[in-house]
Amino acid sequence: MVKKGKMIVLGSLILSLGINFFLIPDHILDGGIIGIGMIVNYIWGLKVGFTIICLSIPIFTLAWFFYRPYFYNSLHGLLISSLSIDVLQGLRAHHLPLEPAVSSIIGGALVGGGIGLMLRVHTSTGGTDLLAQMIADWCKVNVGFIILAMDAIVIGASGYLFSLETLLLSAITILSVGLVTMTFTSSRLLPETSS
Repeated sequence: MVKKGKMIVLGSLILSLGINFFLIPDHILDGGIIGIGMIVNYIWGLKVGFTIICLSIPIFTLAWFFYRPYFYNSLHGLLISSLSIDVLQGLRAHHLPLEPAVSSIIGGALVGGGIGLMLRVHTSTGGTDLLAQMIADWCKVNVGFIILAMDAIVIGASGYLFSLETLLLSAITILSVGLVTMTFTSSRLLPETSS
């Protein structure tokens, strides 16, 4: 249980670093509920983590009724990662002056690494990650692939709100997130850590 808690905190910090230090300063999107939280932040200025929690409530309700172990396992990940995103938002003012494409790749890799670390100990950030985890179990498909597909849907649906450049940079980000998440959740890695 202690090891799981450490992985949730570490994954949340890595994910928050990617979002606040690399993606948000260049107005790049991630996918899923994190991406929707970023869109809400860009348009209305609401906190990303708070928005993620609000939007995750219906998915957690579904998990409560149909997949209760994921409800319990992911609740910690949702709360800690959302809190980390909001607490570390001050990093945005200190971001590195990188090319936006580089920020997309690095930010996506950090988000994917954070998500992947949590998925390795059977938890997630909630939102579409939790939904993807349930679908992956039902369909026996790699969870990273499902997350990549959901992210692409969010980016595609929200593309009209932003420039073509933002859309392309966001596509690079979700590809980076998906590839790193798939790497972390691959069965070829070290045996899964126990809770």
